[in-house]
Amino acid sequence: MLRFYRTPPVLPWLFPKVWWRRPVSGKTIFLTFDDGPIPEVTPFVLEQLAAFNAKATFFCVGENLERHPEIAQEVLAQGHVLANHTQQHVKAWNYTPAAYRDQVVLCQAVLEKIGPKPVGKKLFRPPHGQLTWRHLRMLAPEYQVVMWSTLTYDFDASLAPEKCLDKAISITGPGSVVVMHDSLKAERNLRFVLPRLLRHFSGLGYSFKTL
Repeated sequence: MLRFYRTPPVLPWLFPKVWWRRPVSGKTIFLTFDDGPIPEVTPFVLEQLAAFNAKATFFCVGENLERHPEIAQEVLAQGHVLANHTQQHVKAWNYTPAAYRDQVVLCQAVLEKIGPKPVGKKLFRPPHGQLTWRHLRMLAPEYQVVMWSTLTYDFDASLAPEKCLDKAISITGPGSVVVMHDSLKAERNLRFVLPRLLRHFSGLGYSFKTL
């Protein structure tokens, strides 16, 4: 199976207004978690982050927010950021830009019932990384689209946890936007990789901040 752990250079060139990695002056990494919150996994993520005084950005599915608002509120209470991942985790290629935007707006409404309205553009990550120019133009006035520079593939059950960790460490550095998943599908690899990733980079003097 071909895996693109690191973002191919052509994509930031084609989509320069999308955030792929962030400019930093020191050892800073931006951890992000997609698809939650869920009670089986998100509390574990919060425990691990707290152990290393790490902050992260959670790109949440609106339906999960509605099911588990108390977990979302705990994410905020611990100093992390909630962001938009559509209402039902839909693929952009299956939706017209207008219908896709409806999914984004629904999720944003749920987010703003749980926490404060963002100042400036709202953070959004498209599920599966799927987006087109037409979708991007529709969202750009209100939303900052965030992709990634490191994809851990923690959701891939055929990938050994040790391999998942080794690849993530090898391509992550200052300014990296790292994607992991607080989901049942990713749980096995996440539980192995996250504490070790945090320990490794903390030992090298890195800090973990929100976007």
